[in-house]
Amino acid sequence: MAARENVSLLFKLYCLLVMTLVAAAYTVALRYTRTVKTAMYFSTTAVCVTEVIKLLLSLLILAKETGSPTRLFTTLKENVIGSPVEMLKLSVPSLVYALQNNMAFVALSNLDAAVYQVTYQLKIPCTALCTVLMLNRSLSKLQWFSVFILCGGVTLVQYSPVETTRVQIEQNHLVGFGAVAVAVLCSGFAGVYFEKVLKSSDTSLWVRNIQMYISGIIVTFAGVFLSDREGVIEKGFFYGYNYLVWFVILLASVGGLYTSVVVKYTDNIMKGFSAAAAIIISTIASVLLFGLQITLTFSVGALLVCMSIYTYGLPRKDTTKIEIKEPSTNFSEKLINV
Repeated sequence: MAARENVSLLFKLYCLLVMTLVAAAYTVALRYTRTVKTAMYFSTTAVCVTEVIKLLLSLLILAKETGSPTRLFTTLKENVIGSPVEMLKLSVPSLVYALQNNMAFVALSNLDAAVYQVTYQLKIPCTALCTVLMLNRSLSKLQWFSVFILCGGVTLVQYSPVETTRVQIEQNHLVGFGAVAVAVLCSGFAGVYFEKVLKSSDTSLWVRNIQMYISGIIVTFAGVFLSDREGVIEKGFFYGYNYLVWFVILLASVGGLYTSVVVKYTDNIMKGFSAAAAIIISTIASVLLFGLQITLTFSVGALLVCMSIYTYGLPRKDTTKIEIKEPSTNFSEKLINV
């Protein structure tokens, strides 16, 4: 029993480490690719390629889950070709996620990685609000207090005079913060919407992912056509791609899939630690790579955000259960689901 608990703890720590490194590396690497003075790639094509890789990885995982090519083909035929309504339903988060991913490129073209990482944590109150409105859940007083503290910390970071001495490209912080705001709204809505769709049926997570990624490829390819059609025709779809750009795409692809899996094996406290650690790593990397000059205001704001993330994830009493006192000594029978 003890050995099993140790394995479980080691696995959770492994999940925490990977989630942290992926989040931090993605932000820093993406920022670097948008600030170097080389042939600049089209961000819309990178988002499109990411959706394609996610689809391929999901197909591989579903193939392993179904166990045979025949069952895989039957599952896809039933849930993709034979379910136009479900495909249309999943096109909603596809569109929203596509907008969110494109906004990340805009934001990191105008904001330092550390500033972006801190500001992007506004997705927590946005997700909380969407959860209350769309899933009819409630938040504890501590969670609402954490949201208030988080917003205060982000405000301090936004108003701190941050400078990056090694970045020579022109930046517009107002555009950057606006892009983060749009990405935050998209993240909150799409995440809760997708959760609601998942819980409305017993359909496999990977089938749902495939449905969403097929729609995502269509949506993101349309984005390429609408935004960068002339540039892509003239210079090519993969113009400006190098090993670092492919690394960013791989992190975006694997990170999304990995997070959806490991959430089952970790709790909110560990996810909070992961987000806080990613902020710290991004800040250190920004100092070393981009010459970020840390101010007292930024430090206080980042500290408040890290504290709020931790307190938001603290265990709370389950409001969907009623404690009934009985003379029985079997404590497991004292909690009855409403």
